[in-house]
Amino acid sequence: MNKSQLIDSLSEETLFTKKDVARLLDSLARTVQRALKGGDKVQWASFGTWSVSRRPARKGINPATKQLIDLPAVNVPRFKPGKALRDVVRSI
Repeated sequence: MNKSQLIDSLSEETLFTKKDVARLLDSLARTVQRALKGGDKVQWASFGTWSVSRRPARKGINPATKQLIDLPAVNVPRFKPGKALRDVVRSI
């Protein structure tokens, strides 16, 4: 399901306009991004938790030249699904 399909589905289920649903989804994405950028976690009960994880610096291999390269430490977003979401996916 892509974003426009999600908007269509939510609009049908909630009876909100597609424009309002799109605005809400964009606002949710910006809010989660701001929280993660500020170092906070975003917890949505029984759905999941977004957080930032630190990936340490490491050695890598350039696949074209086979040379060792140094890869810097980076922050990466993480999502840990909640129990209710895990149970739904397991029952598929």
